Amino acid sequence: MLTERLSVRGMTCANCASTVTSALESLDGVASADVNAATEEARVEYDPEGVSLSAIYEAIEDAGYEGVTDRLRIDVADMHCANCAETIASNLEGMAGVLRAEVNYATDDATVTYNPATVTQADLFDGIEAAGYSPVRESGDDEERGESASDAARNQEITKQLRLVAFGAAFSIPLLLMMAGELFASGSFPESILGVPMGWIAFGLATPVQVVLGREFYRNSYTALFRNRTANMDVLIALGSTTAYGYSVAVLLGAIPGGLYFDSAALILLFITLGNYLEARSKGQAGDAMRELLEMEAETATLIAPDGTEREVDRTEVQVGDILKVRPGERVPTDGEVIGGESAVDESMVTGESVPVERGPGDEVLGGTINENGVLRVRATRVGEDSTVQRIVELVREAQSRQPDVQRLADRISAHFVPAVIINALIWGGLWFLFPQQLAGFVEMLPIWGLIAGGPAIVGGTVGTFEFAIVVFASAVLIACPCALGLATPAATMVGTAIGARNGVLFAGGDVLERVRDVQTVIFDKTGTLTEGSMAVSDVIVPETRADGGLLTEQSIDQDELLRLAASAESGSEHPIAQAIVSAAADRDLDVGEPETFENEPGRGITATVDGRELHLGNRKLLQEAGIELGALGDQLTELEAAGKTGIVVAVDGQVAGIVATADTVKESAKAAVEQLQDRGIDVWMLTGDNERTARSVAEAVGIPPANIRAEVLPAEKASVVREIQDASGDAMMVGDGVNDAPALTEAAVGAAIGSGTDVAIEAGDVTLVRDDPLDVLKAIRLSVATLRKIRQNLFWALGYNTVMIPLASLGLLQPVAAAAAMASSSVSVLTNSLTFRNYTPDHDYELLGRLRR
Repeated sequence: MLTERLSVRGMTCANCASTVTSALESLDGVASADVNAATEEARVEYDPEGVSLSAIYEAIEDAGYEGVTDRLRIDVADMHCANCAETIASNLEGMAGVLRAEVNYATDDATVTYNPATVTQADLFDGIEAAGYSPVRESGDDEERGESASDAARNQEITKQLRLVAFGAAFSIPLLLMMAGELFASGSFPESILGVPMGWIAFGLATPVQVVLGREFYRNSYTALFRNRTANMDVLIALGSTTAYGYSVAVLLGAIPGGLYFDSAALILLFITLGNYLEARSKGQAGDAMRELLEMEAETATLIAPDGTEREVDRTEVQVGDILKVRPGERVPTDGEVIGGESAVDESMVTGESVPVERGPGDEVLGGTINENGVLRVRATRVGEDSTVQRIVELVREAQSRQPDVQRLADRISAHFVPAVIINALIWGGLWFLFPQQLAGFVEMLPIWGLIAGGPAIVGGTVGTFEFAIVVFASAVLIACPCALGLATPAATMVGTAIGARNGVLFAGGDVLERVRDVQTVIFDKTGTLTEGSMAVSDVIVPETRADGGLLTEQSIDQDELLRLAASAESGSEHPIAQAIVSAAADRDLDVGEPETFENEPGRGITATVDGRELHLGNRKLLQEAGIELGALGDQLTELEAAGKTGIVVAVDGQVAGIVATADTVKESAKAAVEQLQDRGIDVWMLTGDNERTARSVAEAVGIPPANIRAEVLPAEKASVVREIQDASGDAMMVGDGVNDAPALTEAAVGAAIGSGTDVAIEAGDVTLVRDDPLDVLKAIRLSVATLRKIRQNLFWALGYNTVMIPLASLGLLQPVAAAAAMASSSVSVLTNSLTFRNYTPDHDYELLGRLRR
């Protein structure tokens, strides 16, 4: 049994504590739960074999409360293959207080979700070290050199591997020349130099390589086998090189007959070390996009003091509310609002928009963007981790730590790969030792025999049976490579998510990339997504005559009075329509007051009291529920809605007084986005709380068929409508920007939040579109398809390599040196293939263009 102490937020009374207690004790595996609302703590005794810590936190969340967790990203050195990542993840998740550990071999980091009441960051570092790996810690020296600790560690690794390659080459090249001389000298090659037999010279050259280059593989193998009870790629390399070296030593000492393989032992280690060097360099190149994001931020800022004096400060010293001066050519230090000056600002590095945008007083500017011409005075609004660039960086890192489902399959294969390879090598080595002639005869009958010059050496009788069995064992061990399999998905995901960030499309994880590819339906919210979302009053309508039909008869209300009453009622609302009405009243210099009472009716409108008069402002549904007849203004309301305008009916003291109509223009790119989605065979829908006529007008303008419109949908109903559409049309992407879209974003297979939308929508979304452009939905889909295609290519290479090479080695058709070279090149090839993806741009439908051209 384990005891876990958790902090729980949201409890306000003893009943809350009782609810949490019941939720926890209902879990199989939980022995007892003691919850205290006053201290906001829960003490849980549980059996980790019966219930996980993650399930305990989920139970708290399902009960309506929040279990407090922290997340920490740790860079890790010394990982050599996917098995290393699995080992670290297993060790961390085995620690008390750790909910989840996601370790990425391609990015050399671990992201850990943990209970801060039980485990500390120091404990997590110790856990990684206990697994035999090195967590990277920040140091003052790194900061002085202007590089992060992770960059410093990676550069150190590249330098170390390069030095090892140089050392190994110095001793291995003479061995290679000796091997070539024996092969091509036709008997004239000397048997000794200065009286020293060539065998002992080979021993003298191979031994330093075995000690220096092999030391790391031996150390890692020991850690894997005896500390972590697992086997990784280092075990395969150590087995293969030691077999060749140990056999040669035994032959040299006369213990057994046979040939010498010192050259193979040394070259094995040299080729693998060269592969490690190239892999480290490739990983660094794959991470260039992330570094470019971090480098977007300005290092300093010009701070304007209250007395008007200016001084240069470090960007990290800027506080919310500070006034900054941004000169032409400078980067904006942090997110802020322009309070003085006008200029064009280059936002391409954040939004992907290539054309600079005009910014003036009242406009928002983003940190990291470049001021093109005029001087700007900016009030800082978001600094540090809250800035747009830092949020983007965090989202990209989060995306790279969450891998697609296909990677989980690759990880499961990798976990059993090394033991299977060793067993396979032992079996085939034994078979060649016991049945050499029979196997040789079998190999001769294979079609591949004619493609392999010379065939198995055993056939020609050039080596002994035991010697050849050793060669087969070493080759079969060395040819297998779990690294390529482990790198296939994270390498492509790392590049794909970075490309997305560069183009204003942020994915919450590699698993989201995978889901976006399978989207069959796209559902757009209307306001702020297909339309600009900036409403403006277009019409103020009052009846020309005081007739029957439910109109006011006691007093006449003109347009200004109608607008003043409506604006006073709406003055406390943040809704875009309310703000448009208040703004229109201000433009007419009307005396707008505040309502005495105010009640919001979601999806319908509002009721309020202004100057002692009861007002109803909203749609037909609001008036019907209040029992107010629309009367003669019904036809005019219908005409407004048919024109794509939103008519707000104003009723005063139970009688209709007039209509205030607002209009929202369709975004220029909306029609093109819908057309291109439909060209891809994707079904496009529109979901809105607006009235049917207005919805149809917008849908007609952008090309959405009438059958694919859902109008007058209340916020609480949007999620169920999304569910219905998905059930009928397949996996859907919901695209929205408002608080009322959050449930629908969560319900959809993929939720895409417009970047200028609310933080709640962005938090609920799986994809964040930094710009307000519906065409970026196409970018997300294209990038998903391209990334998954690259993953498939990598997996095909990794699996195909092992599928072909392991049988070749087992059948005696490969020498250990060739096997080692192939092993080293496999992971480098996967990384190189991923790096060719770096210049991809998701602006065009390349695969669709290809089909049209054909």
